[in-house]
Amino acid sequence: MSNGGSNQPRPTRNEQREAAREKARVLREGQKKRERRNKVLLQGGVIVAVVAIAALIGGLIFNNIKPDGPGPANMASDGIVLTGVDGVVTPTETPALAAGATPTPTVPDDSGTVANIVTYVDYLCPYCGDFETTNADSIRTMVESGAATLEVHPIALLTNKSAGTQYSLRAANAAACVADTSPESFFDFNALLFENQPEETSVGLSNGELKSLAEQAGVSSLSSIEQCIDDTRFKAWVEDATTRALTEPVPNSDLASITGTPTVLVNGKQYGGSLTDPAEFQSFVLQATGETFSESNSTPSPSPSPSPAP
Repeated sequence: MSNGGSNQPRPTRNEQREAAREKARVLREGQKKRERRNKVLLQGGVIVAVVAIAALIGGLIFNNIKPDGPGPANMASDGIVLTGVDGVVTPTETPALAAGATPTPTVPDDSGTVANIVTYVDYLCPYCGDFETTNADSIRTMVESGAATLEVHPIALLTNKSAGTQYSLRAANAAACVADTSPESFFDFNALLFENQPEETSVGLSNGELKSLAEQAGVSSLSSIEQCIDDTRFKAWVEDATTRALTEPVPNSDLASITGTPTVLVNGKQYGGSLTDPAEFQSFVLQATGETFSESNSTPSPSPSPSPAP
């Protein structure tokens, strides 16, 4: 009777050990092949990821860091100068500053018959809003009558105080756009920016709202100004002008730099009075103008002639 067993002889212990070793060798080689394949795939994936990240970063840098361009026309001093006669306000026209050029300080009227008012303002600054609300009408009257000139320097100190929208910078850029293309409307646009001033730490006005204010101010070439606002064309100039204001001497004054906004000067003398009392600022204007008049009209007494010796 058959037991159904195999006719093959049973492997010896040595043969079993050799078979086990061969099986282990095959498994090890398979594992090594898989590890090499995974390593190649991993390295390739890392390289692709690095290239993608580098491309993304490069794109962000290209899109957000624009090369410096020329500044706005009619702001060669970093500010726009407005003069008036018979109720008509006229901007002083000047060529645009080349990129990296040094501003040209305004030559003030030192006759003592005109108040040279200079303001450094941030359109998000609530104190600037207080000063403008209090004194805008009297300043306009003085400029329109020819009793004063007004030089406005828009700067951006509060760029990071508008919930990430950079309103301070965008508003100063919009003012530069108007000064560049439609300077005759700057006085009104400047006033509208303060009349519609958003609160600090809010998102500020949108570009669309800035364009609407420019239209209300009666700008010419509205489409050009709208594109300038959307492109933030004068961003580099705003940043440079702000840095200059904070680090360089203020022209026609004794100030080493400005330290905040609003900085208001009349004939080179800084106003430090009330931001909410119009009479106080008007008194300061009269005093500063009177002092300039006295200085410009004072003449030294002639030295006495020596008497002849007896």
